[in-house]
This record gives sequence, structure tokens and C-alpha cells, in this order.
Amino acid sequence: QVQLVESGGGLVQPGESLRLSCAASGSFFRIDAMGWYRQVPGKERELVATITTGSSTNYVDSVKGRFTISRDNAENTVYLQMNSLKLEDTAVYYCHAVVRPSLVIPEAYNFWGQGTQVTVSS
Repeated sequence: QVQLVESGGGLVQPGESLRLSCAASGSFFRIDAMGWYRQVPGKERELVATITTGSSTNYVDSVKGRFTISRDNAENTVYLQMNSLKLEDTAVYYCHAVVRPSLVIPEAYNFWGQGTQVTVSS
């Protein structure tokens, strides 16, 4: 069992910043990749940013230059630094992880956090 717990969401004004955190807990061998997705009512969940085991990053065009994804030394926590927030960044942000459950099991599995609300309003 793997649990992903997000924190750091809230209500901010345009131009301000937030830092989201996601900590993985439970029993597993290794987290291969982590990322952040977001979703607004009536729309599909979209990729915001991902980071691989080798620290290669990927961002959706709309957040490039404003958001930064990173991982801690143990690679069991992922962060999303969000600067210069815009009204259109308002969404529920979900943590995602690709998890290897065991050393002897080659497959990896997808896990999701419960989501944290980010609201940007003037």
C-alpha cells in the first residue's frame, strides 16, 4: 500500500506564489517518477510537471518559466514551486507517482494523492 499526501494549497492573489509538497509513505521498493497534475470542473486532468528518477523534468507549456518541480534526497517527496500565479492556474492539484512495489517485481504502478485546492483570485 502506498499513500501520497499533498500539502501547500490555498488561496492567493495573482502574481503570488505557492509551494506544493507531496510525501509518499507505505511499503514499496522505489519511486521511479513523480509528478503533478491538475483538474478543473468539466475538464480532463492535465499534466502540469513531471520529474524522473534521473531528475529529467517536463512541463506543460502554460507553466514553463513559472513553475519548478523537484524531488528531495530520498526521492520520496516531490515539490512544485509555483510563482507568478495566474487566475487560470486555479484547479485541484494531484500528486502522482510511479512506484516499484518490490525488488523482485519488475512492474511499476501508478498512485495518486487526494488532491489539494489551489485558488488564484483577485
